[in-house]
Amino acid sequence: MDAGLAALLGAAVGSPATLGAALVNGRAQARAQHDQWRRQHRRDAYAGYLGALHDRDIAMDAVLDALRSDAPDLSDVDEKTRRFVALAREVHRAVEVVILEGPAALADVAERVTHASDDLSHVMRRTAEDTHAGDTARRTEDAALATERERTDVGGPVGLRRPE
Repeated sequence: MDAGLAALLGAAVGSPATLGAALVNGRAQARAQHDQWRRQHRRDAYAGYLGALHDRDIAMDAVLDALRSDAPDLSDVDEKTRRFVALAREVHRAVEVVILEGPAALADVAERVTHASDDLSHVMRRTAEDTHAGDTARRTEDAALATERERTDVGGPVGLRRPE
C-alpha cells in the first residue's frame, strides 16, 4: 500500500475517534461545570436562609429582653417587635429560594421551620399586645412558648441539619 493512501485511511479512521473523544470530554466538562454552578446556588440559598434565621433570632432575643422589664418601654417593644416581624418575613423569602434550589426533602424541612417561625411571630406579637394592654397573665407562659418555638424552629425536631 502506498504511504499516501495509508495516511489518508489513518486520518479517515482517526478523525471520528478524535471527534468522539472530544464530544465526550466536552459533555463531561459541561456537566461538571453545571454541577458546580448548581452547588454554588444551593450553598448561597442555604447561607441566605440560615443568615435570615440567625438575624430573626437575634431580633427575638431583643424583644424578649425588652419585655423582661417590670415596666417595659412600649415604644422600644414596638420597634423591636416590628424589626422581628420584618426579619421573620425575610426568613419566608429566603425559604422560597431554598425550596426552589434545594432537593425536595430539604424543602419540606425548610417549610416546617418556616411554619414554626410563623408560630413564633404570633407569640411575639401577642406578647407585645398583652404588654400594651397591661395584661401580664400570659407573660411567663408566652416567654416559655417563645423559647420552645425557637428550639423547635432551628435545632429541634424539625430543624435543619447538615447533610450527611
